[in-house]
Amino acid sequence: MKLERLLMMTMILINRKKVTAQELAELFNVSVRTIYRDIETLSCAGIPVLSQQGVNGGISLIEGYRVDKQVLTKEELASLSIAIKSALTTYEDAHAEAVLEKLTSVADEEIKQSIDQLFIDLSPWGPSIVFKEQITLLKKAIEQAHCVSFTYSTTHGQVTTRFLEPHTLVQKGKVWYVYGYCTLREDFRLFKIARMKNLKDEMITFQRKEVHLSELPWNKEWHRPQNVIKLKLSFDTAITTLVEETFGAEHIDHENLAVNISLPEDEWLYGFLLSFGHRIKVIEPPHVRAIVQKRAQEIVEIYKDI
Repeated sequence: MKLERLLMMTMILINRKKVTAQELAELFNVSVRTIYRDIETLSCAGIPVLSQQGVNGGISLIEGYRVDKQVLTKEELASLSIAIKSALTTYEDAHAEAVLEKLTSVADEEIKQSIDQLFIDLSPWGPSIVFKEQITLLKKAIEQAHCVSFTYSTTHGQVTTRFLEPHTLVQKGKVWYVYGYCTLREDFRLFKIARMKNLKDEMITFQRKEVHLSELPWNKEWHRPQNVIKLKLSFDTAITTLVEETFGAEHIDHENLAVNISLPEDEWLYGFLLSFGHRIKVIEPPHVRAIVQKRAQEIVEIYKDI
């Protein structure tokens, strides 16, 4: 990730008097042009980076520059360390590990205690070796602009082979996705990583397309007007707290024990409603109530003769 590369580059420049752009490019496995763009980014951020041409040239910081006084406060140092530790629970990255080690090495006991007060484990429950390998492969493919291929299963069990130009790794709720340009659909798509099999880096370079990630484009796709329906649900008082946490207080009518909310209708919705068991009942619309009722009856039939 660019942030990790910038942090590690800053630490290297602090610890070494001078380093060449070629050395940095080889260390981070990027082009020399990318290194010079990173230097420009550091300069814009207020870090005094000097670049000298010629035989004895190289990249360095102004003499006397110190990270503890100029770059990071104690709180910022702790926050960055926590963020990197959290990210490393889902994928392997030697550069991120090196950055974390360097950040920790300049931290005093007070900062180290702050770092240990919060730990965010983003990995799934149970063995996560394959999951980590997938995340690591996708992250590397995104950094190197390599196309990937995989087989993908939909909620209906339909399996297709996809060829993707991966642009971004996305964690939505507790689930990890990859967002990229799908050549089969000729458009950007969001793929749940847990449904991907036979993932492979095709070692084919693609030209990254312009996307505005700050606008959360995957949210726009999910909440398209043609996908969204209005739901009215009734709930048991025993799960009032859970209902508030799940749907938000603004959607709850406490007097009538009802929830009024708009959600996209798909297989996820039916399973989501069934996950509340007998504590939630669909009032409207009728067709969703009928679908959930049918699914519940099918579940009863499965266990009927056991």
